[in-house]
Amino acid sequence: MIFLELFYTFFIIGLFGFGGGYGMLSLIQTETVVHHEWLSSAEFTNIVAISQMTPGPIGINSATYCGYTAVENAGFNGIMAVLGSLTATFALVLPSLILMILISKMFLKYMDTPVVQNVFAALRPVVVGLLAAATLLLMNEENFSLPSVNAWQFWISVALFVATFIGTKFVKINPIKMICFAAFAGLILLY
Repeated sequence: MIFLELFYTFFIIGLFGFGGGYGMLSLIQTETVVHHEWLSSAEFTNIVAISQMTPGPIGINSATYCGYTAVENAGFNGIMAVLGSLTATFALVLPSLILMILISKMFLKYMDTPVVQNVFAALRPVVVGLLAAATLLLMNEENFSLPSVNAWQFWISVALFVATFIGTKFVKINPIKMICFAAFAGLILLY
């Protein structure tokens, strides 16, 4: 049963996940943590961190890890968890594969028409909204703590967030280097 639910859930996410992997993160979190409760919020946060540090698109990496963790949390063994990974990953990629095959010729032919241009103009703010939602959903107690619970962790987390934002946006530090710097700083400052 969980494999069918995984396939359906990640197929729908793949079908409506405009904006790439980062745009899908809020959809993935809502489905896997809130709706199905396959993962805890902390597990999802760890999955996002691992997905960013491993090669490949973050949406696909997240689906792979979520599928594995969901099946493992359901009480299945490692081999079945790998099947969960494959199921979620395949289901996430399948809508894009089908749609790109079907519309690739039509898109190239009608790309410059006003209707197509208007559709893409309307989708741009949606993509930004999905990215903002993913960011806000990850700004939770597991990632930042609370000033009343652990003030040191909260303020260090906020400082790392701000430093990373400034470093990548304005100073133009390579995001991979920023991940390494932030991991090192977190290791030193939080443990």
